[in-house]
Amino acid sequence: MVARLSRRHSSGGKVVERAAILAEGADLESIVQWIVAHDGQPEARAPARSTGGLHGARVTASADDGRAPARYVLPAGALAPMHAER
Repeated sequence: MVARLSRRHSSGGKVVERAAILAEGADLESIVQWIVAHDGQPEARAPARSTGGLHGARVTASADDGRAPARYVLPAGALAPMHAER
């Protein structure tokens, strides 16, 4: 399932959207554990942009704290054995 839901990433590996895993109806926690066990990592978020004003950046940054990552990145070759089994 991870191989089917993944697509190319600029790092040379593969990326899987959290929303795609959820839409599949799969157990999100077990899929994320599998990704991490195969050297996958949550994609780093872009730095918060300032909304203006003296405290704008701090307010925007705190709004993103605690949110689940939107994507998970697997290194190049992490899914290669899966494709060979087909």
